[in-house]
Amino acid sequence: MKKIYFLTALFCSILLHSQERYFLNSDTRLYTSPNSASFLGYFRYGAEVRLLSESQNGWYKVQADNFNEGFVQEKFVATRLNAKDVKIKDPQNPILEGGDAYYGGNHLFVLAAGLKARALPDKNSKIKEILFTGDPVAVNYVPVNQDDWVNINGNFVEEYAQYTLRKFIGPRPDFDALLKEFDKLNKDALQDRKTVSERIVELAWNSEYSKLAPAYQRYYEVVKQINDPKLIADTEMNMALAAALAKHKLPEQITAFTQKAEFSLKGTKTKSLYLSQTQLVKIFGSPVKKASVGDECGVYLSDLFYYYPDLEVSVDEKKNQAEIVKVYINENNKFIINPNTILDNSISEKTFIEKYGTYIEASIKSPHNYAIIMEDSQFRLVFKDGKLFSVEIIFYC
Repeated sequence: MKKIYFLTALFCSILLHSQERYFLNSDTRLYTSPNSASFLGYFRYGAEVRLLSESQNGWYKVQADNFNEGFVQEKFVATRLNAKDVKIKDPQNPILEGGDAYYGGNHLFVLAAGLKARALPDKNSKIKEILFTGDPVAVNYVPVNQDDWVNINGNFVEEYAQYTLRKFIGPRPDFDALLKEFDKLNKDALQDRKTVSERIVELAWNSEYSKLAPAYQRYYEVVKQINDPKLIADTEMNMALAAALAKHKLPEQITAFTQKAEFSLKGTKTKSLYLSQTQLVKIFGSPVKKASVGDECGVYLSDLFYYYPDLEVSVDEKKNQAEIVKVYINENNKFIINPNTILDNSISEKTFIEKYGTYIEASIKSPHNYAIIMEDSQFRLVFKDGKLFSVEIIFYC
């Protein structure tokens, strides 16, 4: 029945005012009926609504972006927003406005670890994204009911809309408060300790690197209680990563570390990230595939790419030049960061972190992927099954 309801509501709303989009030019609430004090939720300035009726005594029946239906005053509905709008702020509105250090528009923060963002307001709907504690999410309307759904992309377009329950989003969690909450828990309350420690770790990754060590310290206590060997090994590696990231090198130190970077391809050193097309073909032969790659930013040597089983290269055939874009590390290919730092397919992820972790950037959202940041580009190193798998050079637009 829920799916029929969604389709019917959507069909009706498309029929009415189908050529227009409507926005709220002020904070307001979604009332259960005209002139009522009872309301379903809060709108922030800029929220989009769908009109479900013509104006009735100064009120429109509208649909919010989570499919809640109710009434708003006609004076707050506009086809466009502009700088002259007189925004009446609702002090009880829980939605945070843009301008903080985390998000530029109306938003709230994820409170739960590993939060599933779904394609529709239905617990059986497709999972579109996994979000982490402390992630900001775009919110223009929130219902009062904590068990109701929220559109956390603030968008009616099905391609972009994502939903979660209201109770899982709110003000940004406080890291120190979570640490105290964990430390007060009885050690026998394993599930509660696991839940809180997962939130602490995710929030630490959404904060400063200095918070990772105390976060993993708590999480490691729980992991040892669970006694899963793989989980213990992974956590110990992340603890090593946390220790390294807390001692992150300065940009000039990283530049000095990487300025002589090159590859060894089938025993031939490239002397830089470039080589001639003639040299490329001599080493690897004719490419398996040639393709033109759209390069709107103009960051590559050429739009023409040569693809080999273990190499991707941008090639300017007229100038006899080739620029390395991605190398798969194997028995033939090595990444030489400098004469004292040669990475081949035998180096383990843990060893790499322990030796060079102070030079890298990392994220919980891209596990086993590490970046070495340079002025106009970065080296992206990917590990698979505990070993170095590939190195990609990513240029900034």
